[in-house]
Amino acid sequence: MVRKKSLEAAEGRLVWNHSTHIPGLIPVLTRLCKVPGVKTVTPGRLGQAKGRPMPLTIRVTVPIVGGFKLQARSSGGVQEIFVVTSLTEAELQQAIDGLLADN
Repeated sequence: MVRKKSLEAAEGRLVWNHSTHIPGLIPVLTRLCKVPGVKTVTPGRLGQAKGRPMPLTIRVTVPIVGGFKLQARSSGGVQEIFVVTSLTEAELQQAIDGLLADN
């Protein structure tokens, strides 16, 4: 009999919908997929941000069905990220902050 991993212990997946991303975003999202409770990470549309260039920041913005929408900002660009997860908003933001601190 073969045992399957529980869904919580399984590694999430990163969906590649776009060919362009904010610089430095993909390594952070790849590590985010390894956080327990994260099922799917999908980078969304990319746009221009006004203001001065700054280091990569990612914050949880609004809840969506099954997870949260994030916003990443860096070097004059802004990108949406959709995360399907069982984590709470605070747990997800804490995990993201830890990943950004490791950069």
